[in-house]
Amino acid sequence: MKVLVTGSSGFICGYLIQELLDHGYDVVGLDNFSKYGRLEKSYDANPRYRLVEGDVKDTGLLKELLSDCDQFIAAAAMIGGISYFHEFAYDLLAENERIIASSFDAAIWANRQAQLKKILVLSSSMVFESTTEYPTPEGAERRSPPPRSTYGFQKLATEYFVQGAFEQYQLPYTIVRPFNCVGIGEKRALCDREIMSGNVRLAMSHVVPDLVQKLLKGQDPLHILGSGKQVRHYTYGGDLARGIRIAMEHPAALNQDFNLSTPVRTTVLELAQLIWHKVQGSGKPFRYVSDPAYEYDVQERSPAIGKARELLGYEAATSLSEILDEVIPWIRLQIELGQM
Repeated sequence: MKVLVTGSSGFICGYLIQELLDHGYDVVGLDNFSKYGRLEKSYDANPRYRLVEGDVKDTGLLKELLSDCDQFIAAAAMIGGISYFHEFAYDLLAENERIIASSFDAAIWANRQAQLKKILVLSSSMVFESTTEYPTPEGAERRSPPPRSTYGFQKLATEYFVQGAFEQYQLPYTIVRPFNCVGIGEKRALCDREIMSGNVRLAMSHVVPDLVQKLLKGQDPLHILGSGKQVRHYTYGGDLARGIRIAMEHPAALNQDFNLSTPVRTTVLELAQLIWHKVQGSGKPFRYVSDPAYEYDVQERSPAIGKARELLGYEAATSLSEILDEVIPWIRLQIELGQM
């Protein structure tokens, strides 16, 4: 079975493509390298992997690539950390609309004219940006006020593309919403603007790598955004990749949507303390100061995960402590290489 993955050079896709290859799929990756530039991946030489340089907005190219594919994972999008939501407020809306429209145009064609069985769409937990339901179940995105950020609003619009393509063209689908992916391989984007956080320059505005690099660079007290009471569910990239693969292939996932996440809720302050003790050791008392938060710093993002467990048999298994034991040495190496 052959799978097309767009946005193949992205962070989650680095885990996903390896997961697909490990389970016997032939994979075609499409990316224009606009975020990170060209990156070397461990699977580049795999004979069942083909990387195509191109733009997902080129619908003709998408149709060509989908002409012999059974599955389409639509992951391409402009995406970044919280500062990204503010700096690229228009581009996130406009560019991602163009990307998703081209993706669905090609998918509708391939389902009707070729052998495509289904489109799997990577949405986002940001569709729940304005919810007041915790833990947040699938379906709350339609009951809640619309997201305030243009990124969250566009991701919700992506789910309406799914609805429209199914209602008018009967295009089979699955929607997955990853929550707070953490792992290795996330690089500084070409368009990232450096931001000062205390005495440390940051470039990603993703909480785990930012906190780790600040501590590895000796920041004391540690600067955190906001009060530290913000709640997140930090989910390992490998666990998310497994969930996406299962959702792609499981019959019970047909025409369904799923939150993919660890069940463990963690405040930013708890995260910061855990990283502090892993980097500094237990002998140095934890010290922090709060910096002003960004406008779109959602205070709680806590998913209900029962649907994926009950229908797909899926659960995220990797603990935050285990994730950090992998991430901290990787970020230390990136700092030594001048990449962070």
